[in-house]
Amino acid sequence: MDIDFFKKEKVAKMKDKDKDGVSALNVIINKIMLATIEKRAKGESLNEGDILSLLQKTEKELIEEKSGYEKAGENYLDKVASLDNQINTIKSYLPTLMSKEEIKDVILALDDKSVPNVMKHFKNNYAGKCDMKIVNEVLRSL
Repeated sequence: MDIDFFKKEKVAKMKDKDKDGVSALNVIINKIMLATIEKRAKGESLNEGDILSLLQKTEKELIEEKSGYEKAGENYLDKVASLDNQINTIKSYLPTLMSKEEIKDVILALDDKSVPNVMKHFKNNYAGKCDMKIVNEVLRSL
């Protein structure tokens, strides 16, 4: 996935007259453009793990925003529904996260099971495919 992929997806959503999908993709495209500029300034390039991370972060932000509108009351039901659609659009581009069992299997296969080593391994090899909080929980339970 790259910025061109999301631009094509946006065009498809525009043709389908999916305003919420277009809004979600606009946010993603803008975040990818900003991240690309920041990476270039450091002499690096944006990779798929970075994009997955941006998608997850955006999803969390939208969930928090939705929660705020839900607490605000019935006057904002339309906004809550719109945010639900945006969240679902973003979720459709995210891979399913690893289960606790899958994480446990990977940890058990590692030679060095120290916390820093395990966390580094997951960050480097499974970025965007696992929740680091769950990795930490599973590691501490072993």
